[in-house]
Amino acid sequence: MNFDCKPLANYPLRERNTLGFDVVAQWALPIPQAEQIPVAIRWAKNAGLPHRVLGGGSNVVLPAQLPGLTLLMDIDFIEVLENLAAKTRLRVGAGTNWHAFVRWTLDHSFLGLENLALIPGTVGAAPIQNIGAYGVEVKEYIDTVEAYDCQTNQWVTLSRTDCRFSYRHSVFKDEPNRFVITAVIFDLPKVWQPRISYADLTNYFANRAVDAITAPAIFDAVYAIRTQKLPDPKVIGNVGSFFQNPVISNQQLQSLKGQFPRIVSYPESATHSKLAAGWLIDQCGFKAMQMGNVGVHDKQALVLTHRGGGNAGELLGLAGQIQKKVKETFGVELTVEPMIYSEQ
Repeated sequence: MNFDCKPLANYPLRERNTLGFDVVAQWALPIPQAEQIPVAIRWAKNAGLPHRVLGGGSNVVLPAQLPGLTLLMDIDFIEVLENLAAKTRLRVGAGTNWHAFVRWTLDHSFLGLENLALIPGTVGAAPIQNIGAYGVEVKEYIDTVEAYDCQTNQWVTLSRTDCRFSYRHSVFKDEPNRFVITAVIFDLPKVWQPRISYADLTNYFANRAVDAITAPAIFDAVYAIRTQKLPDPKVIGNVGSFFQNPVISNQQLQSLKGQFPRIVSYPESATHSKLAAGWLIDQCGFKAMQMGNVGVHDKQALVLTHRGGGNAGELLGLAGQIQKKVKETFGVELTVEPMIYSEQ
C-alpha cells in the first residue's frame, strides 16, 4: 500500500460505535477518498483478511476484537448535480453525517427528507438499511448508489432496482461486504406535500391546517419527538431501534386482536400489517429493565441501551431473552435490526 493507504494496527473503535463498546480493530484505515478503496481491498485480500466498512457505527454491534481490515468511511461532500423545475438531483459522499445532510437540504429549500431527521449514522449507511421513519423510507428518494464492487474489482453504479430495497433491507445486506458505497445520488421532487399520517406526527399537528404545515416544521416535529423518545447515544449507548417491526398477515393480526384487543398495528399492504415491536416488548415486561451493564430504555422499549462497562455478549443475551418471551407470548418473531459482527 502507498503512504496514503497505510492501515493502522490495533485501532480503537469506541468512538466509532454508538453503543460505546470498547472495541479494537486488528487493522483500520480512514477513507477520505474513494481512490483508496481498491488499494485497501487488494491489501486485505493479499493478506487473507476479511474486510468491512464502518461509518458512524450507529447500526452495528461490534465484538471486543474485530478481525481483518475495517475501512472507516470518511468521504464527506454534498454536490448539486441538477436543479430543475421538476426535481433536484444531489450527489452526497458516503461518510457525510445523515442528519446534517437532511438539515442542509432544508436550508437550501430541497424538500422531502424531513421525516428522516435525527436518524444517526452516515449517508452511505442509509441505502444498506433502507432507513425509514414516520411513514417515509429513503428508497423513495434514492436514484443510484455509487460503489466499489470487491467481487469484480470494478467501480459500479447501482440503480434503485439493482439495490433490491425492501423493509430495512437491500442487496447490500444480501451480499455483505461485496460493495463499498462511496456516494449516493438523490432525486428530490419539487412538488411537495406534508407526510404526517404517522400517528406521532398526526397528533403533533392535530391543531394545524395541513396546507399550513411546512417541511421545516415537520423536521422540527420529528426532532422533538425523537429527542423525547430516544436516548442521545452520546449520553447513553444505543443503536436506536434494536428490532424491526414485524410484518404479519392480516389473518394472524385478527387472531391476535382477539387475545390482545389493544395490540398496536399499522397497515403494510392489502394482506399484511406491521406490529409495533416496542409495544410487544413493553407488554412482556422488559421496558426499563436493567441487566448488568445493558438494559431497555424506559421511554421506548424498542431501544436497548449500554451505560458503560458492557459488551456485545451481554447485549445479545438480553436481546435473545426478549425475542424468546415475545415469541412465547404473541407467536411473533422479532428480527434484530443492527448488523452483528463476530470475532471470527
